[in-house]
Amino acid sequence: MSPSARASSGDDTPSVYRAPMRSRDGDVPDGPAVERALALGVCGVGGRLDDAPDSIAEALAAVDEVYGERMARRLDRFASVAEGAFVWTRDSDGLLWLGRITGPWRYDPSPQARAVDLPHVRAGDWLDRPVEPVAPPHVRAGDWLDQPVAPAAVPPGVRESFARGGRNWQSISRADAARLTAAVWSSRRGR
Repeated sequence: MSPSARASSGDDTPSVYRAPMRSRDGDVPDGPAVERALALGVCGVGGRLDDAPDSIAEALAAVDEVYGERMARRLDRFASVAEGAFVWTRDSDGLLWLGRITGPWRYDPSPQARAVDLPHVRAGDWLDRPVEPVAPPHVRAGDWLDQPVAPAAVPPGVRESFARGGRNWQSISRADAARLTAAVWSSRRGR
């Protein structure tokens, strides 16, 4: 996949991704990796390595050797996403945060990154507070999944993606996800 900008709906709206930032290692609790990522302004995926790779090519080979081809492909997808892509994550309180990828892949060899299993990172620009779902006032709670979304609300495709669970970095492919995410970003950034 080329690192050039990839639009999700045939326009200039950047793609949208789910970034759970949860380790596959059962000894690593959920939550601290997201807290670290938000505090440092990064987005990442797991896959601790004994020797820090100097390039993505070295990282892919090492991850393939240690964790297998599937995990190496996940890392490749993460590293190949265009800068400017939107990314959503969820903290330990269940709140959703919106950010954008702003830099290339790098390996963080720090003990802190190792402790939370978040060594493969990219610089990110996160909103300063979570995006809370806002149900339209005329709709009962639980019945609003496919209702129009207020500008500051979490888009339905994002909610659906996190509701499915999982620990994988993945594209949020619902047709309106990119457009609605861009509207949330604009409403929060005043652009």
